[in-house]
This record gives sequence, C-alpha cells and structure tokens, in this order.
Amino acid sequence: MKFTKMHGCGNDYVYVNCFEEIIENPSELAKAISDRHFGVGSDGLILIMPSDVADCRMRMFNWDGSESEMCGNGVRCVGKYVHDRGIADKDVITVETLAGIKILKLTLNDKKETILLEVDMGEPILSASEIPVVSEENPVKNLVLKSCDREFVFTCVSMGNPHAITFIDDVDNFDVDKYGSVLECDKHFPKRANIEFVEVIDKNHLKMRVWERGTGETLACGTGTCATVVASVLNGKSDRNDVDVKLLGGNLSITWNEKDGHVYMTGPAEFSFDGVWNK
Repeated sequence: MKFTKMHGCGNDYVYVNCFEEIIENPSELAKAISDRHFGVGSDGLILIMPSDVADCRMRMFNWDGSESEMCGNGVRCVGKYVHDRGIADKDVITVETLAGIKILKLTLNDKKETILLEVDMGEPILSASEIPVVSEENPVKNLVLKSCDREFVFTCVSMGNPHAITFIDDVDNFDVDKYGSVLECDKHFPKRANIEFVEVIDKNHLKMRVWERGTGETLACGTGTCATVVASVLNGKSDRNDVDVKLLGGNLSITWNEKDGHVYMTGPAEFSFDGVWNK
C-alpha cells in the first residue's frame, strides 16, 4: 500500500489515496501505522476517497483507531494533496467530511504548488445538546470541571467535533498531559472532547496547546484553533478578524466572519515523504 506522510503545523497524519488503494479495516490500520516505534508514526490516518458530492471525501482516524468527524490541519493537507497530485486541478477544492462539505481556497506558488490554504469551516455549533456537552447553558461559557488538583472553567464549542476551551496563564509551562487526559473523558462529554488550554496575549494574538480526543497532545489542531477563537470572542478576550493563534507546531490565522457567521482558517500544509506499507 502506497502512502504519503503530511503535516499541518506539525499535526502529522499518514494519507492514503483511496482513488487507487482499497483499505478494508481503516481503524486497525490507523493503530498500526500511527505507532511511532513500530509503524510510520503519526497522529492518525486520513483516507482520501472519491465523493459523489465534492472533489473528494476525507475520513480521519485517530491513532487509537477511533474515527473523528473533522480535522482542520488534515483537511488542508487533503486539499494540497488532491491539487498537487493532480486529482483536482483547480484552486478552489471541495472536501466531503463527516462534518459537512468544506470549501478550500488555495494559494499557489510559481510552480503551481499549494503553499497556503484558507478553509471555510462553517458555523460553530454552540448548542449544548449538539456539541454535545451536558449543560443547561446555551452557549456553554461557565462549565466548571475538576481535574486532579484544580478546577477549570470551560467554554464549549463544536466545529463538527466537540471542543472545551479554558483560559490559563503561562501555557508554555502547563502540564497538558496530566489534566487533558482526565478532562477528555469527563462525564459531561458524552462523545469525549478535545481540550484546549489558551493564554491570551492580546486581542489579536493567542497561544494554545491542545489535548486531542483519541490522540493526546498534538503540535496543532485546526478545529481546536477555530473553536478557541470562537470561545475567545464569546468571552470578550479577542477580536473576530485575523486572530493569530500560536501553536507548538506553527501559527494559524482565524476569522469568525460577522456577516455569514462562518469561521475561516488559513494555514500551511506540507508533504513530508512518500512510502510503501508492507505489513
């Protein structure tokens, strides 16, 4: 089986072109191929598949084999792959996901290679029952949860997958593993949740670290970055437009458009290498 390793801001996945390959058990493949000692090593597996309603379809599996609805960094890489590898020769790409069809606008260099992608991530979901999160609030801005030895106040947002955002000081020295692993599985999250720890620098600059559901801490999370800016706006901590979010693996620019209510994410996508899986 041929595969391609790609990353968006260090959020790395193994990508398989299912226009050419047939994958019978993607959940088991995700666990094997993601292993950083005995496999290729990645945050998960993403399948690029034919679609009846878009240029391609994307399925995303975490390293534990669980399937997620969306991946913001992953969908940018899918957009680069289908353009640069000749599946869709256009600078606006549509990708079918479990969170709906995403529209990607590509910026190309002189060699017609994709260097930057803007993704219309759609409207954020703020209804507690649809995120889902167990709360009487709508929107959920004051969910108090305890993890280990401290309490956190969360704002909850879905970008097609559930996120819980909390604001802290000194995110660089925060123990994400200790607290995130407990909070992901809190009883208030029926489908578990991605946990974002955010430090506000100013109205247009945030720093974020993320514990991803089914994966652990990653260098970046596109949907989590979008959810973080929505939560920051709801709490009066940031502007809506051109908010720069610094992640461990790089920066993403987010706008929550006031006119259409959609969240737009702009960032890079990179090829790492191609390979062949023989197991």
